[in-house]
Amino acid sequence: MKTFGPIPSRRLGNSLGINNIPPKICTYTCVYCQQGHSSKMQLERQAFYDPDELVQEVKEKVKQTGAAGEKIDFLTFVPDGEPTLDINLGKEIDLLKPLGIKIAVITNSSLTWRQDVRNELAKADLVSVSIDSIDENIWREVDHPLKQLSIKTILGGLVDFANTYTGELITETMMVKGINDGEESLEKTARFIKKLNPARAYLGIPTRPPADKWVEAPDEQSINKGFQIFKQHIDTVEYLIGYEGNNFASTGNIEEDILSITAVHPMREDAIRDLLTRVKEDWKIIDKLIKEEKLVKLTFDGNNFYMRKLYEGYKR
Repeated sequence: MKTFGPIPSRRLGNSLGINNIPPKICTYTCVYCQQGHSSKMQLERQAFYDPDELVQEVKEKVKQTGAAGEKIDFLTFVPDGEPTLDINLGKEIDLLKPLGIKIAVITNSSLTWRQDVRNELAKADLVSVSIDSIDENIWREVDHPLKQLSIKTILGGLVDFANTYTGELITETMMVKGINDGEESLEKTARFIKKLNPARAYLGIPTRPPADKWVEAPDEQSINKGFQIFKQHIDTVEYLIGYEGNNFASTGNIEEDILSITAVHPMREDAIRDLLTRVKEDWKIIDKLIKEEKLVKLTFDGNNFYMRKLYEGYKR
């Protein structure tokens, strides 16, 4: 099957996945990849599947989903490898557009230096680009790209794409403990992402078994630090820590509301106190959540922040 879902996604709502690349054919073999190491690494774009057959399978899945009373917010190219290696990507997007459903592509950014790739990505309604580091050595340590690739060339392609793209551009940065979670690295990455003017910038951590067993997620303090650094440069920043929940939804349950919000971004103490005052509750709720190990207190730049505690399973 070349389609899967739809699955719930905080980034994309109900997303129907499109697997346009055979398993683990990629330009990278990232240390954190939940799919494991790449089985084949290549730079050359090629045809993998017949576009008409792939599109027909998507149409059937859309029909089945509609008959089941479910909605699809995005058709998302998110294969087990790098989607832009598919030389028919642009054609497939064109063939899917008559369905009237928004189309997204999630790419590792490695081929954005190519004009043909930028042209094809421009057809999508939303493009998510990965930027784990802009430092050549750190990038190679985290993403293990093909030797022929250059981070400088890739970053130049991203700037060119962002300057002309009229859809929704988002970025994703995966933080790996001890590699790209230092302040200097995060500061450089945030400054570059600012140039792209994304609709949102996401900070992620490994939440599933990674390709390299030594990989660990940073702790809550480091994630908060990364968030604050990004927020100094980028308007909308969220983190992805594996918890989807009722993000930003008002449940009528203040505990659940606080946990939902702090699963997306840390809340400053004054903001929480203001929220509690508005719903006529007191600080005992926060003390209770901390005691239950659902919430953790953090400090940054002289301010107290509160974040949903990471589950132990997120740390490897």
